[in-house]
Amino acid sequence: MNDNELRSFIINALAEDTGEGDHSSLASIPASATGRARLLVKENGIISGLRAAREVFSVTDPSLAVALLMNDGTRVKYGDIALTVEGKVQPILRAERLVLNIMQRMSGIATATALYTEKVRDTGARITDTRKTTPGMRALEKEAVRTGGGVNHRMGLYDMIMLKDNHVDYAGGISAAIIRTKEYLRIKGLDLKIEVEARNIREVREILETGGADRIMLDNFNIPDTREAVTLIAGKCETESSGGITLDNVRDYALCGVDYISIGALTHHIKSLDMSLKAY
Repeated sequence: MNDNELRSFIINALAEDTGEGDHSSLASIPASATGRARLLVKENGIISGLRAAREVFSVTDPSLAVALLMNDGTRVKYGDIALTVEGKVQPILRAERLVLNIMQRMSGIATATALYTEKVRDTGARITDTRKTTPGMRALEKEAVRTGGGVNHRMGLYDMIMLKDNHVDYAGGISAAIIRTKEYLRIKGLDLKIEVEARNIREVREILETGGADRIMLDNFNIPDTREAVTLIAGKCETESSGGITLDNVRDYALCGVDYISIGALTHHIKSLDMSLKAY
């Protein structure tokens, strides 16, 4: 997410939260009141979202003085202070919840990603995300995956071809889907990689026989079938394991020799990292 996109996101998020005004702060805090606050980490993990947090304060009130005390990707523990902010109290309070919403979620994603990447660190497999993201926050959530040591899959429907089960079924089969896709890319003059989902070994064979795939996704394959598929593919294209991957079995899949392991839970079923913004 570039700076302009981030500011646009923040403006919309603040408008959603503030509405006609933060009446709690307007009612109880004089407009001239100043103070300071610090972001306290209350759980061990990987911090992420500091760039976005600084921008939230800046958009809310450019006069706020923000000091980032660490970098994204830093391992944190209970009691660490991630940043401080000083200035008028009303805008600090107006920015508080959005800062926490962004940083808690991004840090939770980065922390979970780091756990998975550590499991496969010496295998050659790379942990990647999916499109199972929060609407409007995809770029930030994918940034958090990178912070945790993972890599990003496609950003959206526009930057990579991915022929999944429904595409294949509606198209009339794997070969028809791939052939039509290659012709579409030729006509449109597009240079996009093609990934094709396989549901079993037979479909892996059909993808290879048809040709044209840059990556084959092995969807919900068990360990023995994954090994067989990787042997069959033999480096002709990239391989990706997906579906049913957990911290308990991710290493077993990595040891099968796949290039990527995609995990929707990194952004879809995530536990936010606990933190709070406190006056001091």
